[in-house]
Amino acid sequence: MADILPFRAWRYNDELSRSIENLTSPLFDVVSSRQRAALYENKINSVHLSVPNGEDPAKLAEETLDQWKKDGTLKQDHVPGIYVYFQKFALPGRDHVYVRKGFICNIRIHDWNENVILRHENTMPHSVSDRQSILASTGLNVSPTHGLYTDTAHEIEALLDESMQNPIYEVEDYQGVTDSLGVIQDSAAIRKIMSVIRDKQIILADGHHRYEGSLAHYKQMRQNNPDHTGEEGYNFHMMYLTNTEAHDLRILPTHRLIKGKPINEEKFLGQLQEDFIVKPVENPFDINEIILGKQWAFGLLINNNAYKIRLKPDQIHQMSWNFPSEVKELDLTVMHYFIFEKILRIPGIEQRSAREISFERSFPACLQEVVSGQADFAIITKDISIDTVKQVCYSGYTMPQKSTYFYPKVICGFLFGSILDHEFHSPFDSSF
Repeated sequence: MADILPFRAWRYNDELSRSIENLTSPLFDVVSSRQRAALYENKINSVHLSVPNGEDPAKLAEETLDQWKKDGTLKQDHVPGIYVYFQKFALPGRDHVYVRKGFICNIRIHDWNENVILRHENTMPHSVSDRQSILASTGLNVSPTHGLYTDTAHEIEALLDESMQNPIYEVEDYQGVTDSLGVIQDSAAIRKIMSVIRDKQIILADGHHRYEGSLAHYKQMRQNNPDHTGEEGYNFHMMYLTNTEAHDLRILPTHRLIKGKPINEEKFLGQLQEDFIVKPVENPFDINEIILGKQWAFGLLINNNAYKIRLKPDQIHQMSWNFPSEVKELDLTVMHYFIFEKILRIPGIEQRSAREISFERSFPACLQEVVSGQADFAIITKDISIDTVKQVCYSGYTMPQKSTYFYPKVICGFLFGSILDHEFHSPFDSSF
């Protein structure tokens, strides 16, 4: 089902690569304005391709890429490979050191209804358009999206481990994560990886806007090409693939902040009590542990107070949204229906673009914003298991917005993938 290929990456030249840590950047949708401003100071940082700083970002990215190719800032690898990418990290309050193992390749683009690549979240049209414009102007995948395959036999991991005996890069990134890049160029090993993936469905974990940008570009190029064969570069997209069965795949919660909707605490608690069991929590920092492992349980931060709220079991049947049980019984669906639609009167269909709802991964940041009055209140959520993500994807539905935060995020700048035919194809293609 999933068709993957090795590719010849564009990378910073050997001299510049010695300081690769100065050339990498966070993904376009997570880089803060403060980070971005600092990164722009380096005229050859990858941020100039991923988030160009100008009135016409797509044109600026095109000009930057052309200049970097001409002056040798970027060089294309001579031999195609599958690029191995490991991320070593720790989480607060845990002694375990995680190593997420995966590889970067080109993958054939499929529309959602083909059920080869599955999404779990919806996208915002303007962000898709931005990504499509940059791809169309540059012919370059600037950063890999993150996809998940399921292989209980772990057939690929040994090949990945072997490549990491001599990594190309190893740096500590902005998240405090150690990122390592290796490459597999042995044709037999590459064919083995391709064969393992061939019968898989791929769940898109991160990068929905970038993938949809590639999908839109593919459709446009196919429509405009009377000689379309299916093997042109625009048929493919650069993706980082990891195994759902690995123990080091982490999904962190994303909390909700409500702003610009002042609410009376006593009245709000009374409205919640129609559907939820509400209990005060003396120490707000205990909330994460108190709600852990409990279905339909959330933390509420409002004014200087904290509460545990948990849906009364019978109330789940009062939900009028027409979803299958895999989606209806999600914690976040419960929150978006019973709190945001029923109490705050923000219809579900409008919640994706509702300015009152913002997202924050840091619990201390949520607490600070509520106590300082910058937010009216916060809803504290729990993380989601990969099994839940798989169940929703296989149902054909999507989760509420910002349901997952796969950690850590990949970084931009290690490599870039061209979809221009004269750079996409190579004399080695027949080997695969």
